[in-house]
Amino acid sequence: MPFTMATTINQVRSSLSKMFKSERYSPFTLQSDGESHVEVKLSDDIDVHAPSEQAGQPGGSPSYRPRPKRNYHNVCYLALGILFIFIIGYLIGYVSHRSPLQEPIPCDPEQEEGVAKEAVVEYSLSWTNIISMLAQRLTPDAFNSRLSGVEQTDHTAGSTGDNILGNHVLESFKSLEMEPWTDMHYVQLQTPNSEKPNRVLIGQDEVCRPKGYLAYSATGKAKGKAVYGNYGSQEDLALLQTLKVELNGTVILLRASGQISLAQQVANVAALGVSAVLIYPEHKNQTTELYGHVHLGSGDPYTPGFPSFNHTQFPPTQSSGLPNVLAQSITAQAAVKILKRIGGPDSPPSFKGKLDDVKYTLGGAGSEDVTVEVNNVLQDTEIHNVFGVIKGFIEPDRYVVLGAQRDAWGPGYAKATVGTTLLLELARAVSEMVHIDGFRPRRSLVFASWSAGEYGSVGATEWLEGYLSSLDRRAITYISLDGVVTGNYAVSASASPLLYSLLERTMKEVKNPIGFGESGKSLYDQVSGVNFERAVFKPMQMEDCAYPFLAFSGIPSLSFRFVSQEVYPHYGTSFDNKEYLGFATAHHLSSIATGAGLVAGQLALRLVHDHVLRLDVQRYRKVLTQSVVNINQRLKQVTRDGSAEGLSARWLIMALGSYSRAATDLNTELLNTDLTDTLACHNINDRIMRVEHNLLSPYVSPKEVPFRHLLFGRGSHTLAALLEGEDREALRTQLALATWTLQGCANALSGDVWDRDNQI
Repeated sequence: MPFTMATTINQVRSSLSKMFKSERYSPFTLQSDGESHVEVKLSDDIDVHAPSEQAGQPGGSPSYRPRPKRNYHNVCYLALGILFIFIIGYLIGYVSHRSPLQEPIPCDPEQEEGVAKEAVVEYSLSWTNIISMLAQRLTPDAFNSRLSGVEQTDHTAGSTGDNILGNHVLESFKSLEMEPWTDMHYVQLQTPNSEKPNRVLIGQDEVCRPKGYLAYSATGKAKGKAVYGNYGSQEDLALLQTLKVELNGTVILLRASGQISLAQQVANVAALGVSAVLIYPEHKNQTTELYGHVHLGSGDPYTPGFPSFNHTQFPPTQSSGLPNVLAQSITAQAAVKILKRIGGPDSPPSFKGKLDDVKYTLGGAGSEDVTVEVNNVLQDTEIHNVFGVIKGFIEPDRYVVLGAQRDAWGPGYAKATVGTTLLLELARAVSEMVHIDGFRPRRSLVFASWSAGEYGSVGATEWLEGYLSSLDRRAITYISLDGVVTGNYAVSASASPLLYSLLERTMKEVKNPIGFGESGKSLYDQVSGVNFERAVFKPMQMEDCAYPFLAFSGIPSLSFRFVSQEVYPHYGTSFDNKEYLGFATAHHLSSIATGAGLVAGQLALRLVHDHVLRLDVQRYRKVLTQSVVNINQRLKQVTRDGSAEGLSARWLIMALGSYSRAATDLNTELLNTDLTDTLACHNINDRIMRVEHNLLSPYVSPKEVPFRHLLFGRGSHTLAALLEGEDREALRTQLALATWTLQGCANALSGDVWDRDNQI
């Protein structure tokens, strides 16, 4: 029944009043408190001998009073009152403590539909969808359109042309909302002396004053007997020594190889005591000038191991890779003049070159003297690297870096222009996939445009030196676009073994561009039926921009290129232009470049898309095993006479076993992992990313030995050095340090400290 609040309160008050004013009874009495007390037995039994039972009074006992009647209406009112008070208190508490109401956010039907579509697109994007979108956006027509905006006739490092092109890249990244930034370095680049040109003389006759030069040559004047040394490879020099040709103090003439770098050629002959090196290109146009560098290393050679920031002060130092002999490039025309006058015995058949009307003699003791004068100067140069980023949606702090050299001596079409064009096209394609197609990469993509690449990956290396701790186990992979197209015959690559399987899989997915066989077949079909690694992979050379990422920073790296059957002969010359690259690609440059872009793009997208990184730790086991087998055989030969007791590969073999078991265990764990478990995948990825980094020897200084990688580095810490040394005690130390480097890598791959498989 309905009650008003006032009525209810009054009734409750009345009921309480009556109850408190009424007679009160204890459990031990039936009498009111004001009257005489009469005890009552608590037992139901009656005592028949009690006097009261004989009194004859009504009710039995003279003191008995009937139990008072309770008012049940009052009890009901009391219960209702308590309930009402409880409800009122609850409502007051709710009103006083609840959060203020937020006004609803209006969402028009069109916005709701867009959100729903985005959710559906994100859910439905399979790997097939992703590579299809990339192929639709990366086309030959788009490449050609972009190419015209990148072409520069002069874009040497730090020049106006280099800066113009750098600004073009920066603005392109801005237009794609890639949050671009630049990285500035002050480096020392060696250039010709405009007031005092370099010269070459034979006898008293001046042969030439070349315009081309080899950066980071020693400077001064040197004189010696002329010797012809073919390419200056280790095999060529060994043959010269077999033929009793004295090299100490001579001026040696070499032809540019393309198989080994100019710096390696100079280092090889410098080790045998020559006083100067002359290198010429075997080009059809005999007046072609050659440009290059001879620093056997990467980065600014005057800040080895340190970044060339303007505010950083380091004591004067220089790279151990700088040559101590003069090195100068000359034209084929100048080489003919020298070859005709050096005399000496005939050269072996393998030394015969392509120059007409020349008898290839070796020179030596009976030849004329050649004088070389190098007057190059060092210039402090400001260079700029340019970056843009497409951030990941789940793990934005992990990223793949795609990079391309921007500068070049001359047009640099194959060297820099094609790679820079592809870098911009890939940035556009992936950006549109994110903003338009709904692609959501898990991890980030960083696009980098490097300066001073022609001087030995200076821009890239200085960036690595400056941000080594930031990049450690955050940069997943580096993919180089330098020199990515030089022909139309086959694909060649250099990479960390961690990337072998990924490249193999990618080549199965990318269709052949024109000129690679039957239409519709994949790039992999070109090498099907043969050993894939042997057919495609070549050792990574120091002049490769991917090299410092791998050997200095411990970042899995890859470079690849479409090549012809013959080595591209135009690097470092004015003939590295659109016309001659067109000849080398049978006039299918745009199609082949697009194919290269699809390879690089799919490699990168796979690494930022999948839950678990596609870096195959098992492929390293094969490479490591081959090296350890060779070392074991070598040590057995060294200790055969008993002069090196205790020198054994036993512990190195055990470290290899630890790595093999750790790799197998990881793969087994991966098969049993729920790929939707973000934390589990993150932990597995962390272990995978430790492999390359932990193959950097912790026992050598980055300043003294910048390339610390156990397999791909340079120095006494490498596995290759164990195949060359003769000093028994030095070998013992090298073996111990190599063993612990490999064991450390195995431990890192195993995971937590309680999962170690350390048997050493």
